[in-house]
Amino acid sequence: MAKKGGSKQKKMNSRVDFTPMVDMIMLLVTFFMLCTTLLKPQAMDIAMPSDKEDIKDENRSQVAASKAVTILIDENNTLYYFKGKPDGGTDIPDEGKLFATTYGKNGIRKVLLESNPQAVIEVQKLKEEFANKKTSNVQDEQKIKQEYKERLNKIKNADYTPSVIIKASNKSVFDNLIQVLDEMQICNIGRYVIDNWQPGDQAKIDAFKANPAQ
Repeated sequence: MAKKGGSKQKKMNSRVDFTPMVDMIMLLVTFFMLCTTLLKPQAMDIAMPSDKEDIKDENRSQVAASKAVTILIDENNTLYYFKGKPDGGTDIPDEGKLFATTYGKNGIRKVLLESNPQAVIEVQKLKEEFANKKTSNVQDEQKIKQEYKERLNKIKNADYTPSVIIKASNKSVFDNLIQVLDEMQICNIGRYVIDNWQPGDQAKIDAFKANPAQ
């Protein structure tokens, strides 16, 4: 005679093991901590005109006339520059004469590189020198990078480099100013200042527009 009810099925208890997930989370936390430490913010050093009350306006941007380049940023992506003093007074060719230029390698970059030839040569030599200084030691690598940075800054701020005065009108856009600041780094210029737009700057541009040939 058959047994009633038959055989009972054994219950299976389903359970998810989260232990591997803990290891994965710890690895992710460690990864993000390392990335946050390594990703240091890139800051650009900008020299601003002094706000001291005992300094006159005409002396705020006073630099050696023979090495001065003034860049004027105006509306509609227009860009101008002149060398030396605004009104001349020295033996610099075309001193104070306003020229129109453009953004990029064939415009203001070309002007700045031509005004800074020795620094370009010195930086190229420095890059070639440090190209072979590679090491797997982290501490030695940091020392090499620090030495390179110090020597690069020394070249950028040497007496033979030009001093650039950057002025932006109220009608210009912020992106144009950023482009000009980028050119300072590309052209190895360490001495530059963002100065205030003066009425004389606008008058110089208006005169240029009225008679581009000057």
